[in-house]
Amino acid sequence: MAPRDNWFGHTFNRARWQPQRQVIALATLGLFVAIIMGALYLSQSSTQSVIGRQLEDMIDTRDQLEQSVEQLRSEIANLQSMPRLQARAEALGFTSADAGDIIYVVVDGYDPEREISVQPLTAPVDSLPEYDETFGGWLNSIFSTVRRQFESFTQEATAP
Repeated sequence: MAPRDNWFGHTFNRARWQPQRQVIALATLGLFVAIIMGALYLSQSSTQSVIGRQLEDMIDTRDQLEQSVEQLRSEIANLQSMPRLQARAEALGFTSADAGDIIYVVVDGYDPEREISVQPLTAPVDSLPEYDETFGGWLNSIFSTVRRQFESFTQEATAP
């Protein structure tokens, strides 16, 4: 066969390597995708573990604070107990009041047996002024204000 007739076979010989190149390219691409997905997974799992550790530390701190708050509440209850308060009052010089130590104050006009009546509260109702301003009236007031300011400015400028 002449070289011209062999071009068909030569073409197919090159074409038979193409599927192998495609497989290698796809395998390489798959490997890169797998590496990227693995890196993302490792990044996410490390972030999750760091956040989990921080959460555990915060929970431990919260538990310690709750324990100290309960301890302080216990100390406050102990300091506010009646025997403690009575001992402190006696240390400051206070004594228990007997019937002879009590002084009653008489208030003229006070009747403890009176019937309790509640006066209803009524707030004075101030009527609000009626809003009747129009856009034209508003513009007129703005222009008159500007005119007065301009006139006072020109009078100050011309005054020696």
